[in-house]
Amino acid sequence: MSRLRLLSLLAVLALAGSLLLAACGDDDDDAGAASTAADTTAAVCTKDSLQTKTAGTLTVATDSPAFEPYVVEDDPTNGQGFESAVAYAIADQLGFTNDEVKWIRVPFNSTFAPGPKKYDFDVNQVSISPERQQGADFSSPYYTTPQGVLVAGDSDLASATTIADLKDAQIGEQVGTTSLDAVNQVIAPSKQPRVYDTSTDVVRALKNGQVDAIVTDLPTTIYLRDVEVEGSKLVGQFSAPGGDDWGAVLEKGSPLTECVSQAVDTLRESGELQQITDQWIGAEAPALQ
Repeated sequence: MSRLRLLSLLAVLALAGSLLLAACGDDDDDAGAASTAADTTAAVCTKDSLQTKTAGTLTVATDSPAFEPYVVEDDPTNGQGFESAVAYAIADQLGFTNDEVKWIRVPFNSTFAPGPKKYDFDVNQVSISPERQQGADFSSPYYTTPQGVLVAGDSDLASATTIADLKDAQIGEQVGTTSLDAVNQVIAPSKQPRVYDTSTDVVRALKNGQVDAIVTDLPTTIYLRDVEVEGSKLVGQFSAPGGDDWGAVLEKGSPLTECVSQAVDTLRESGELQQITDQWIGAEAPALQ
């Protein structure tokens, strides 16, 4: 082999070695970058990195009064009831102990209104809808519910078995709820529903005979029948248009939205969310045709 050919071969080998080292370096760099990205993603939802309203505290809101089976004895701090338990489970996923969770009371209709919020997230049977998402963020759904129809036990409507049976009823509803939307879209009553500011006012209207029926999410209807409205009857259930998914409500553009959704998704995938649901909600009723 001539000296010139030997030098050329050595140059080629040197170049190949350089390219191999560069390729290995790129792989290492890519792996390192991917690892860093993964670490960064994981760190976003750790307690110390969360931008909560108060450092080291997770502020959670619900309405007043808060009814069973969502909150037991109107005390969300006791962890008893479906939404109280869900809130503490989310907090645990985010790294907060029960002592680091602070509860405040917020009227239902203001939870999804545009503007700053005093809480990190709210749990109050708030249905996710495109209209509400214009003023607030929502987490992944933590529950999906049908609507229940409650009437006085001695009412002519007590024997209702179909949607058509409710057409001429005077129905009472709380302002701004998806139950009100469901009444208007599914039942389409001949009489304009009577709308009240609070759920307490709606229940009082049924007790006083001011309305023939009220429509709420099914678990609440069952609770009202069993505890609040003596002698009342749950005549049946029906699905809200497009379904009725509940999510935790956050301030629009909240830096916590993705992390709260991640917490809910983890609870669902692990089966813990279903365990909480099974413990606190046993909602069954005949379907209105």
